[in-house]
Order: sequence, then structure tokens, then C-alpha cells
Amino acid sequence: MKQKIHLRLMVVALSLAAMAAALAPDVKSEARAVDDHYNHLHTLQAEFTELYRGSGIERTESGTLWLKKPGKMRWEYRSPKEKLFVSDGKNVWFYVPDDRQVRKTPAKDIDDLRSPLAFLLGKTKLEKELQGLSLAPDVSPLSPGNAVMRGVPQALADRVSEIVVEVTPTHQLARIVIDEVDGSSTEYRFTGQKEDVQISDDRFRFSPPAGTETVEGDFGP
Repeated sequence: MKQKIHLRLMVVALSLAAMAAALAPDVKSEARAVDDHYNHLHTLQAEFTELYRGSGIERTESGTLWLKKPGKMRWEYRSPKEKLFVSDGKNVWFYVPDDRQVRKTPAKDIDDLRSPLAFLLGKTKLEKELQGLSLAPDVSPLSPGNAVMRGVPQALADRVSEIVVEVTPTHQLARIVIDEVDGSSTEYRFTGQKEDVQISDDRFRFSPPAGTETVEGDFGP
């Protein structure tokens, strides 16, 4: 009798496991869905929270992000300190009003963790950009129902050990976690996403205020 009960329990357990596997998102189809979603967009606006952890430091900043095809971006930080990271697709500026200094470098030379997001619209291909892309069931999503994936970025492999990407059921990026080889981690969370809204090119231009020193060359804010 006990053997029959154990057998039935085993059958039920195997059936449940098979159902769970069938319901689990497939990494390839999930990646393609994200690609399709963003490659059809021309603009994107979102609120962001940036969390940095490393060398005994923890820092949280927030603001608004604007992206426009092709390659334009504007990170406008409001809290806890105002600063600006903006690109017109050709040049990138990093400006902190309190410093009275702006750093400028060609977009093609920039080595910054934010810069790949400038090409999110129209050029997304997660499976190509992240080597070994796989599901990350060990990482808890911010919201139930979100899918979490991980991979290693080819372009930043010497600096970044892993990138974790969290995707909503509507195939929007909810979170990106960038783990660097030195043990530090930078996390971006996105909310209030507005797609294909009208964004003027003027938002991606920058003219240094009077009295501001311009320093040209590579930078890493």
C-alpha cells in the first residue's frame, strides 16, 4: 500500500515538475521578445534609480533618463545631487554644476557603464551582446512574474564579470545589475517608462554655462 502511495506521489511530483518546466520562460524567446520590443521604439523616457556598492561605499541616486534613436541619451540626476550625463550620439558630456566643470569625450571612445544603453533603441540583440545568456532562477526579481537573465558583455568583458537583466511580462527592462571584476556592483532600476513620446533633439545638446571649465578626454564619473 505504501509503495503505491509513494508511486502516486512520485508521479504527481514529476507531473508538477514537467508543468513548471513548460511554464518557465525560455531564454531565447525571452531575449527575442525584448529585442523586438525595443527595436520598434524611437524614443524612451523613464525614471531611474542607480545603486552603487563597492569598496565599502553604498550610494543611491535617482533622476530621469531619455533615449532617442539613434544613440542619443540624457541621464538627468536630481537626487541627492544634480548632475548631467548627456550624449548627442557624437560627443558625451558629464556635468556637475557644483564643480563648475564639464568633461567631454567622443561617444565612440567612452568607456562608461551607461553608454551601451544609448543604443538600446533599434539595435538591441541581447543574445549577441551577452555571452552565455541564461535564465537566473537564483536571483529574486523586483516584482513577481518578471524574468531574470544573466550573461557576460563582450564589449566590457575585461571590466564586467556579469550583467543581470530583469524583464517584465510586457518585455520592458525593469532592472540592470552590472557586477564588475573588482567586486563592485552598479544597479539601475527603471519605472514609469513612456515609449515613443515626443522628445526634442535639443534635450541631447549641451552648452557649458558661462564660467564653466571644459576638460576633454576619457572620464569615468
